[in-house]
Amino acid sequence: MATDEDFRGFFAQHYERLCRLGFLLTGDPAQAEELAQDALVRTWRRWRLVGKPDNPETYARKVLVNRHRSLLRRALVEARYRYRDRPAEGSSDEHREDAIVLWAATRRLPLRQQAVLVLRYYEDLSEAEIARLLGIPVGTVKTLARRGLARLRRSLDTTSLGDTLSGKERS
Repeated sequence: MATDEDFRGFFAQHYERLCRLGFLLTGDPAQAEELAQDALVRTWRRWRLVGKPDNPETYARKVLVNRHRSLLRRALVEARYRYRDRPAEGSSDEHREDAIVLWAATRRLPLRQQAVLVLRYYEDLSEAEIARLLGIPVGTVKTLARRGLARLRRSLDTTSLGDTLSGKERS
């Protein structure tokens, strides 16, 4: 039987990763923490009621993504959902300027393309895992990724980052 101590270890190990995923999906650190906490509370409830889930990390990530989807539906109906066009202040990325440009371009993509690109290239999930998390066919995941990357290339075409994404190097 899974214990509270097992869950404490799980929490300590996965909280930051869930916060990062939440941030990449929402663009808001406060909402990211809220999603991560909600996912961990729901995982803890399952832990306590039926024992440790088979794969608690996957379960928590799925809860987080599903909760995010639910919030997006509500936000679209209320037309109040806003995004911030810059990454977190504490980013330690070597190429901060490129990261800011890429992040701003990514935030302009449609929501489903954003989610697919974040899950595919940041979380390194397979297309099948993304399809399962988002509740869409694998073919749709492929199409959204292809179109999202194409839009990023077009929007970044005038920058050196855009040339790097399209496989060209500037002289």
